[in-house]
Amino acid sequence: MFLYLLVFMAYHSSRWIPKNQRLRFQLLNVLFITIVLVPQFYVMGRPKSSRYCRQPLLNNLSASVALSLMASGTMIFFFQGFAVIFTLTDPVPQSLWAVYHVFGLLSCGQGLCTTILTLTAAACAKTTPELYYMSLVLTVVSAISTGFFMVRGGLWLTNRRSVTDPSRNNEL
Repeated sequence: MFLYLLVFMAYHSSRWIPKNQRLRFQLLNVLFITIVLVPQFYVMGRPKSSRYCRQPLLNNLSASVALSLMASGTMIFFFQGFAVIFTLTDPVPQSLWAVYHVFGLLSCGQGLCTTILTLTAAACAKTTPELYYMSLVLTVVSAISTGFFMVRGGLWLTNRRSVTDPSRNNEL
């Protein structure tokens, strides 16, 4: 859910900036992309990461990198990520929102897999320490972002219920 949260924050942050100045916001986008992608590529390139680990943490990190590239604004074969598209497009088409929410489900599933693999891979901390600790960091940020969306969803449901509650009499 962490990558879903990053795109969410990029979209809502860009709406505070006037339309004609949103291109400047892309510099901040590049900074966040760098903060997310560089450590993942670094850990994948480490020789210790290819050692034997009982859990497929390296495969999971590869999936995380793929989803990070989809979320980010990197140009790969003319593919622009959600962060770039959402910050530059106004209004965002419904079909793009639908694809973004499917991406959110993929991101949630990947975060769940990361959590399960990391919790069952304590022995990998000795054989592949960088990979294990990267998985641990991804687990923590995934849990934090999932908690954010659970609180946000709960508040949305509470607000929606109070607006559509038939037992409320709003007439004076």
